[in-house]
Amino acid sequence: MNKLYVLVGVPASGKSTWIKNQIWALGLSVVSTDAFVEDYARKEGKTYSEVFHEYMPIAVKLMANHALICQANNIDVIWDQTSTTVATRAKKIRMLPNYYKIAVVFPTPEIEELKRRLASRPGKEIPWEVVQSMIDNWEEPTEEEGFDEIWYT
Repeated sequence: MNKLYVLVGVPASGKSTWIKNQIWALGLSVVSTDAFVEDYARKEGKTYSEVFHEYMPIAVKLMANHALICQANNIDVIWDQTSTTVATRAKKIRMLPNYYKIAVVFPTPEIEELKRRLASRPGKEIPWEVVQSMIDNWEEPTEEEGFDEIWYT
């Protein structure tokens, strides 16, 4: 059975860094809007933040298509998005119903560390209100929502 790893954490909590450090994950497909937005920004000679609002609707469609291609080709998936609420995770779970689903939870760093990490990403600014909203609305993943396992980093 194919596996779906749903990364759960606020921006700058270490999700993308975690992926890079998982040797066992080589060959798995990373499903994310970031790669599409970053690629588009590069082609336009702009930053992630400069193209975010304009390109994100297209990136979401491309990301969903990428997930469906993985499913059609029996490829394991790491879904690299914030996924901090039950509703956002439910969409991913519904999209890949026959996968073994693992939530990988990233704790929110202390506020000063989180702000430092966010500031260290030039050209990828996320308004603090957006990050704070994710923190305030955080919903812990559960097996009841459809996960077979929950990992804590």
